[in-house]
Amino acid sequence: MTAFKFEVQGKDFHTSARAGKLTTGHGELMTPVFMPVGTAGAVKAITQQQLKSEVHAQIILGNTYHLYLRPGLEVLEEAGGLHRFMGWDRSLLTDSGGYQVFSLSGSRKISEEGVMFQSHIDGSRHMFSPEKVIDIQKSIGADIIMAFDECTAFPCPYDYAKQSMELTHRWLDRCFAQFRILPDKYGYGQTLFPIVQGSIFKDLRKASAEYIASKGADGNAIGGLSVGEPEQQLYEICDQCCNILPVDKPRYLMGVGTPWNILEAIGLGIDMFDCVMPTRNGRNAMLFTSQGVINIDNKKWEKDFSPIDTGIDCQTSNYYSKAYLRHLLKSKEFAGLTIASLHNLAFYRHLVNEARKQILDGHFQGWKKGQVELLKTRL
Repeated sequence: MTAFKFEVQGKDFHTSARAGKLTTGHGELMTPVFMPVGTAGAVKAITQQQLKSEVHAQIILGNTYHLYLRPGLEVLEEAGGLHRFMGWDRSLLTDSGGYQVFSLSGSRKISEEGVMFQSHIDGSRHMFSPEKVIDIQKSIGADIIMAFDECTAFPCPYDYAKQSMELTHRWLDRCFAQFRILPDKYGYGQTLFPIVQGSIFKDLRKASAEYIASKGADGNAIGGLSVGEPEQQLYEICDQCCNILPVDKPRYLMGVGTPWNILEAIGLGIDMFDCVMPTRNGRNAMLFTSQGVINIDNKKWEKDFSPIDTGIDCQTSNYYSKAYLRHLLKSKEFAGLTIASLHNLAFYRHLVNEARKQILDGHFQGWKKGQVELLKTRL
């Protein structure tokens, strides 16, 4: 079986940014890397062929909660795992489902054992324990499996954040115990990433990052951010955690975020990102471009027949006009959802690829500063 490996290939001299190569059983990923979110085994409005040919995605994310409920483990196991089921021969990461379960605040109950929750599909009751979440992710067949954690809301009282963090740590020990006794499925290696929690409290984040680092995992994640806290706090906590988490292992910032969030986090030492923002915002007429943010719904674009964005390597972005995309979205044509989503994902891929190039060339800091201001511009 192919072993999970991570190699730092270059570092920026003025920031903590680094460029690396991550190897899974389904190939190599060049970092920094952005992972499109394919919650139920599909990135909304986009086919796997388009993810390869247009977005050039190296890895996508699936979700344990949603895949467990539908299509279910029996179907996935008979298909030979999610890779074969969805026709995806590149890397897969699965979110443990913790965020989805905890967002169901009115229909779940947290205990030491795990979380009892009701399905959003049919109201049926289910229990997710750390052990069960590992079992499910093994059956899904992810290359990278996430530990079961509690993602606290913002704002969150200190006492609750501490209690939740300690529970997440106990659950993590159970996740690792279960992971080690279960064989890898489907003929390739799988690995487990733990998640740092602790809300916005620096002493809790320090304690959690030290606990996670002590586990010696192949990679580590930072969770519980981009849930409403100010951007500056996000960066401060991210910086604090990166200074504790091992430098020779990939660091994954979960659920973040805007293009400028991603660039700032790369500068702090983050290697992996995922977020629904490019696809969700695209479906709602917000485009991220190499010149700034466009609300394509605005009338000013009605007769703009220039391409969506010639500043990135994407056939879709270079071919279709702003006026045409606006027309499609106004007309509620499905093609508009696809074009907008493809463009935004291609832009995110362009952004992390360019960041990698700037790191290797030794120009990241100056480039980032200019890009952050440019990308925030409302066109």
